[in-house]
Amino acid sequence: MPGLFVSFEGGEACGKSTQVARLVGKLESQGREVVATREPGSTRAGEAIRNLLLHSESGITLTPEAELLLFGASRAQLVEEVIRPALNAGKIVIADRFSDSTTVYQGIARGLDLKFIRQLEQFVCSDLLPVVTFLLDLDLETMRTRRLRRVRPANTKDRMEELPSPFHEKVREGYLQVARESPTRIKIIDAARPADEVEASVWKEINAILGR
Repeated sequence: MPGLFVSFEGGEACGKSTQVARLVGKLESQGREVVATREPGSTRAGEAIRNLLLHSESGITLTPEAELLLFGASRAQLVEEVIRPALNAGKIVIADRFSDSTTVYQGIARGLDLKFIRQLEQFVCSDLLPVVTFLLDLDLETMRTRRLRRVRPANTKDRMEELPSPFHEKVREGYLQVARESPTRIKIIDAARPADEVEASVWKEINAILGR
């Protein structure tokens, strides 16, 4: 594909959304065409699934298996409706989460079968993978502090954020495991640093890819 596919991964409150927005702004200031996505979401179907998975009272009792399939459904729609067309048009796609999230959250942290998850991701994404993935690694103490400072609109609790600390510890270790398995693609960045320093690390990698 002529475009460039970049993803950001990490646990809760690691600063993904901030860094996605900063990178998009910097690339667009250079005249590049950029499409930003988030998971679940970024399509009409995906946003409805996002509400069910993260915010709706109806989603509180979802089983891990149902959760896995809903994330897969949202990603399948996103890949075909947004990501592939954008890449085929030569645009840069910046994704706030992609398939690594499923491997870590539903596979490693939830304990679902990783072999099945790999097969599901192959079905959903075919061979589509980001050229580079930025793993914003954050220790749990800093994560808790940031979550306490985070301001959310009323009645918008996040079901995943509110899972207990042992789950989030598994998420962090799961991401580091995935990064060790794919060191060429996944770049670990210390997300406890100031946002400007994280941005500089991201931009250094992107510049190298773009050949500047």
